[in-house]
Amino acid sequence: MFNTSSVNMPSSYSNNEQSPAPPAGRWWEQFHDDTLNELMEKAIQQNLDIAQSYERLMQSIATMRIADSSRGLFVNISSSGGRARQTGPFGPITDDMFSLSAAATYEVDIWGKLNSGSNAEQLEALASRQDLEALYISITAQLADLYYLAVEQRAQLELTDQTISSFQDTLDRVERRYRGGLVPAIDLYQSRQNLASAISQRPVFESTLSSAIHAMSVLIGQFPGDTTGGKSKELSRAPSFASGLPSQLLTRRPDIKAALSRIKAGDERIGAAIADRFPSFNLIGAYGGNSDKVRTILDSPNIFWNILVQAAQPVLDAGRRKAEVERTRAAFNERLILYHKTVLNAFREVEDALAKGRASEERISMLEETVSVSEASLRLALDRYMQGLTDYLPVLTEQLRHFTAKSNLLAARRQLISDRIQLARAIGGEWTDELVKQYTTYKREEFNE
Repeated sequence: MFNTSSVNMPSSYSNNEQSPAPPAGRWWEQFHDDTLNELMEKAIQQNLDIAQSYERLMQSIATMRIADSSRGLFVNISSSGGRARQTGPFGPITDDMFSLSAAATYEVDIWGKLNSGSNAEQLEALASRQDLEALYISITAQLADLYYLAVEQRAQLELTDQTISSFQDTLDRVERRYRGGLVPAIDLYQSRQNLASAISQRPVFESTLSSAIHAMSVLIGQFPGDTTGGKSKELSRAPSFASGLPSQLLTRRPDIKAALSRIKAGDERIGAAIADRFPSFNLIGAYGGNSDKVRTILDSPNIFWNILVQAAQPVLDAGRRKAEVERTRAAFNERLILYHKTVLNAFREVEDALAKGRASEERISMLEETVSVSEASLRLALDRYMQGLTDYLPVLTEQLRHFTAKSNLLAARRQLISDRIQLARAIGGEWTDELVKQYTTYKREEFNE
């Protein structure tokens, strides 16, 4: 049996963060956004990827039951009835004949072949459930990321409209000075250029906003529309999530648990393939009777019964069973490698989210300083221009710098939220078990309707 201790997990992440606290549960609730919470509930119940994964789980459970049934007793009842005419010593004879019999078979699982096969399917069903839990983590992270992308684009549009209004006001001032002969035509053209540049940004933000809203609509199982996602223009303060210890990923990431379950299932299949090379033993029994009347079948003297022990030993199969053992061992090794890869990728995702979060925090701090400085520089440049001390070029430059700095600050704040969302996704959690139960109840109620 595979031992999870063969994966040597680091004791801490590369930033030396020691956080024994468990990862967050329904982490999106820490944003305190009712609209987001409502969208999450819709996605949990209506997302089509989740619905597909649930049906795959149901298939796995049915396959598990089929495999488990092979360890039980099989009983078949057969009956027949009819009338026959045949030649006898004294002429033709017409007789009625009815029969009723029951046959039972039971395979004695001496080598554990049936038990191993049943255990393998149970582990596959468990892995399918863990796949569903992993999908919940992925879908909720996607939805939250898209939601705050939409919020950022609305904020960018509001900033763009404010900037357009400000640039229009500046253009009006320049036009008045130009008509008064106080400034050259180049100042007027540069001011118009600034305004046109700001206006050109609006379609970009509108397009990204529409794409985000449409993607959210699909995630909640609806046709793309413009009403999904609320109308918020304010970016929430990004909450902090405890990263936990690296070793917690082995128990809190459903994709890791699913990979481990499939390793164990592969190990059971190796046992079943090996056992299939040994003799099989079956108990076979039959009981029945024949009569010319239906009511007297079991009371007639023509009762028969038998009990047999049947043994079968593979002798020549052209190497099929041996090859099956080799195949299952190779499949086991493949799943073992996949498990290691899944663990490494999970660790990388947490490290990436932590590193990006720190970088986004630093960038926000610098951009806030940039916005403050650019605002002061723009005010000074505009005052000097209106006093006739400089030409329009410094105003043009500072306007663009200020607009760019504020736009970058909005993008950086949204990026920090995205980094925190990816951290919540990377650290996983046991809260998905509750969602699986909730969805199962929802599907049962839907079926009953």
